[in-house]
Amino acid sequence: MDKIGDMLVTIKNGGTSGKKTVHIPYSGFKMNIARALFQEGYIKSYSQKDTQQGDVLEIDLLYKDGKPRITEVKRVSKPSRRLYTNMKGITPIKQGHGSVFLSTPKGVLTGDQAKKEQVGGEILFEIS
Repeated sequence: MDKIGDMLVTIKNGGTSGKKTVHIPYSGFKMNIARALFQEGYIKSYSQKDTQQGDVLEIDLLYKDGKPRITEVKRVSKPSRRLYTNMKGITPIKQGHGSVFLSTPKGVLTGDQAKKEQVGGEILFEIS
């Protein structure tokens, strides 16, 4: 099961259906992804909440002109096929209007951040 893919689809579908908030089962790695999405302006806020079913990651979705900020998500590296790149292999998404997110030794970073830090890593997903 692809937990990261499930997280991304939950966020995308929540935005498409007009929800203000979505809840995702918590993990530290998902928290790092939420932090990167927040820093890039794709979500409004994120926090960890305790519930009777266990910890969840609460994500407040961001809308611009009534449309969700995240409408297209492409999972690149999958559990069945991991895809890695070096710093030189990071390319712009939709002529700079999208973002690629990588898991690097310095944490979850966007392509631009990874180039500045001069690191490569596993290409997790693209938002366009």
